[in-house]
Amino acid sequence: MRRTTRAGFHRTYLALLGGAVVVAAVGLVFTSMLAGTSSAAPAVAPANTAEPTITGTPRVGQVQRATRGTWTGTEPITYQWRWFRCEGRGAPDASNCRRISNAEDNTYVARQADAGFRLRVQVVATNADGSTAATSNPTAVIRSARPANTTEPSISGQPVVGNRLQANRGEWAGEQPITYSYVWLRCNEQGDGCSEIAGANDTTYEVRDSDVGRTIRVRVIARNDRGSRSAISNQTAVVTRGTPPPDPSGSIDVGQLQATGDRLVVSQIRFNPNPVTSRTAPITARVRVTARNGRPVRGAMVFMRATPVVVRGQTAPTQADGWVTLTLVPNRFFPVPRSGFNVQFFVKAFRQGDPVLGGVAGYRLVQVRLAG
Repeated sequence: MRRTTRAGFHRTYLALLGGAVVVAAVGLVFTSMLAGTSSAAPAVAPANTAEPTITGTPRVGQVQRATRGTWTGTEPITYQWRWFRCEGRGAPDASNCRRISNAEDNTYVARQADAGFRLRVQVVATNADGSTAATSNPTAVIRSARPANTTEPSISGQPVVGNRLQANRGEWAGEQPITYSYVWLRCNEQGDGCSEIAGANDTTYEVRDSDVGRTIRVRVIARNDRGSRSAISNQTAVVTRGTPPPDPSGSIDVGQLQATGDRLVVSQIRFNPNPVTSRTAPITARVRVTARNGRPVRGAMVFMRATPVVVRGQTAPTQADGWVTLTLVPNRFFPVPRSGFNVQFFVKAFRQGDPVLGGVAGYRLVQVRLAG
């Protein structure tokens, strides 16, 4: 049996002690790793706390600048921008707006196509745990330096020889003031192959024999100090020589009247009851409209209301015999019926589509007696 010397024993003890230290150190490291794993914060997807905004002058050619808003979430977070063109304000998330191509930066130069619309910007924030989108409020309506058409022109009236067509210029955006001019066009049945009609440069056009079998369109030219732009209406139906069917009453269609010489006449008005004895019962008014030659006019619009406004006004068209029946309902301001007093009414006969203060309109003031 070998004897262990004091020096050998000392070396053995130190070796055992060193091994214990190593084991303890390894355990401490492992424990620390477990503790670090259990205390690490979970990854969080981006969340918007303040929505993006847009600044800049709302005009074509001007720079619109978008802020990304304020976000929370685990970093790093990247951001993308999407620009949208909206009719009106658009949906809060721009879901009913049109996304603008090649517009993916935090700045955007308003284009001519934006005139008359509003802009929204959508910011998409992305990190390792997901993506979230937030959308700005809309800008004001983008103005155009030169005119821009936002609603196309249109034509009202029947395309029958001798009838008068009325041009509606549509809606336009642009720096004011804007002036408008008109060019009437004669086209084929499909509305193509158009040519300008000589001398037809007014807001109205009287259909001619040479238009039979063709369609009519109108071009509107808008001008301001920044330039001009034009827009064209859809075509009418094919022009005919059709004449209104014979009417036993001998009436004339309101569309056959000429704005340059004809006028509507409010020729007769009959009230029922007369005199009026109630503050609440409806009043029936029978109105007859004729042309200057005394022939009854069918299709004329008749508007009637009290002055001051003590009944609800009403508008209705005349029938084949030139008569129309209106029902006038008193409101809370209608006076207490008393003998010797009356209520006055304003009556206007007009043609649909004519200018408000022009055309063939006729006017009349009448009154109905009151009795207590």
